[in-house]
Amino acid sequence: MRKRMPIFAANWKMYKTFGDTVKFIDEFKSNFNKFDKNKVEAVICPPFTSIFKAAEKLAGTGFSIGAQNMNFEKEGAFTGEIAPAMLLEFGVKYVIIGHSERRAYYNETDESVNKKLKFALTNNLTPILCVGETIEEREAAKTESKILGQLKADFAGISETDAEKIVIAYEPIWAIGTGKNATAKDAVDVVNFIRKTMAGIYSTALADKVRVQYGGSVKPENITEYMKDETIDGALIGGASLDASKFIKICESVL
Repeated sequence: MRKRMPIFAANWKMYKTFGDTVKFIDEFKSNFNKFDKNKVEAVICPPFTSIFKAAEKLAGTGFSIGAQNMNFEKEGAFTGEIAPAMLLEFGVKYVIIGHSERRAYYNETDESVNKKLKFALTNNLTPILCVGETIEEREAAKTESKILGQLKADFAGISETDAEKIVIAYEPIWAIGTGKNATAKDAVDVVNFIRKTMAGIYSTALADKVRVQYGGSVKPENITEYMKDETIDGALIGGASLDASKFIKICESVL
């Protein structure tokens, strides 16, 4: 029996139209007959334009809906942004915060990530916080210092009670969308470091409760290796989650 419930989250990024979403969920629901919400949590994070329909079609199934981003303001003149209340209205439960693509392409910083985490928690949204190193940082043996810095800054001012609610996704930047992936041992080592860091920031009890995923070129062919060690609590999946049959196989890896 695992200590923590595994959570698999599909990050569709800027893929799938409204119609594509309907087709995906119809296939997903009709083929995923092993789902047991008491054993695994599955989250689908579609584009904003498809959240309403995805939530509608997944209602009552035990599957959850997530968003790929949110603003740390309640409302205002922020063209192109989306507020937590807008997500909650459609039944969103999770929100991805601090993904490396947001940090790299849209200048998100640990300061803004920290604000988003706090505001998500205030609005009863569960954050999936992404942390990870570049290939240059990895080759320079700076993986741990990079992640230590991110965690300290991202969790600044967040209580232990709230920190426990946050899902952490270790996503080595060099493995996202590249076809490369960290070995299971590498992933376990970093996830253990994340737990050690969280124990230092908060407590051993917190570190034992917080869920930590792996993300980075996860697919049906390698998920079993990652999930062999109960240190890893699931995965944040990009490309493979666009195929319903592949996402199903990934979710079924712990059933």
